[in-house]
Amino acid sequence: MLEREENNIPSILSPSTSSGDTEIEVTLRPQTLLEFVGQDDLKENLSVFLQAAKKRNEPIEHVLLYGNPGLGKTTLAHIIANEMGSQIRVTSGPALEKVGDLAAIISNLGRGDILFIDEIHRMNKTIEEILYPAMEDYALDLIVGKGPTARTLRLNLEKFTIIGATTRLSLLTSPLRDRFGAVHHLNFYTDADIAKILQRNADLLQIAIDPEALQLLSVRARRTPRIANRLLRRVRDYAQVKGNGEITTELCAQALKMLSIDQEGLDQTDRQILQTIIEKFAGGPVGLSTIAAATQEEVETIEEVHEPFLLQIGFLQRTPRGRIVTDRAYQHLGHDIPTQRLV
Repeated sequence: MLEREENNIPSILSPSTSSGDTEIEVTLRPQTLLEFVGQDDLKENLSVFLQAAKKRNEPIEHVLLYGNPGLGKTTLAHIIANEMGSQIRVTSGPALEKVGDLAAIISNLGRGDILFIDEIHRMNKTIEEILYPAMEDYALDLIVGKGPTARTLRLNLEKFTIIGATTRLSLLTSPLRDRFGAVHHLNFYTDADIAKILQRNADLLQIAIDPEALQLLSVRARRTPRIANRLLRRVRDYAQVKGNGEITTELCAQALKMLSIDQEGLDQTDRQILQTIIEKFAGGPVGLSTIAAATQEEVETIEEVHEPFLLQIGFLQRTPRGRIVTDRAYQHLGHDIPTQRLV
């Protein structure tokens, strides 16, 4: 059984299941580009893009946002809608199971309205093909009837905008990807930007926090705003139970230790992945499916949640033969660096 299960410690990386946490996340969401911290180049490009559309009095072109989970794709979609004064409808790729589901949504969109499709790479092929004329010609082609009597009915639509979000750009087909007029990549944030986000949200939640504790949280938030906000809420809970509600540096360090978040921001699963590669596979190279089987984690979880950060901080390398643990990871975990490495 995994160590995380033995200690009954929920992963800070797991999707939030608490309705209270979800409500707080929505409350903390910035409403304008000016309030949005970080991603400066992206914000500048978006600002020009939005201002130009306003001057022409036209809806914006379709927008595709891609990047790792928790970097602000959904937040940016709502900001774009706010900046344009548009209504926004929210759905996801897996939720669009039937052509009728998509038709019901987009036929009710007005001029300039926005349809935000999260996890757009998970749409089925039939829905995607119906979306092509809707995005390009603002028309919905429906087949009415069956067999010899079947006929195509074209329904004209108002000029609307689709904002797609994905963590897996490579899984989007070229015809769908090419129909987006603006494609933006969200990068990991700097520790300084994470600290600004934490300070803003602490003020909104009326949480007193020491500057040193704020810095401690920002360094361990994996350069991801969603994780930073979750850490802030969990540390706040700890400070309310173990102290007077103020997040001091000492209470913050104790809470992070309880959550098994180390000084590099690694959680138990991150360390388990690295330890498994070191102890069972001599540091690699080893395939992703083999790592998943050895750690009892899903391949998708390792590839989409844990691996990007481990690559970002230089603890893991991808090679044609598989994943390799770096010397930095050996040092961090207290292992001797092997004199010879098989690459």
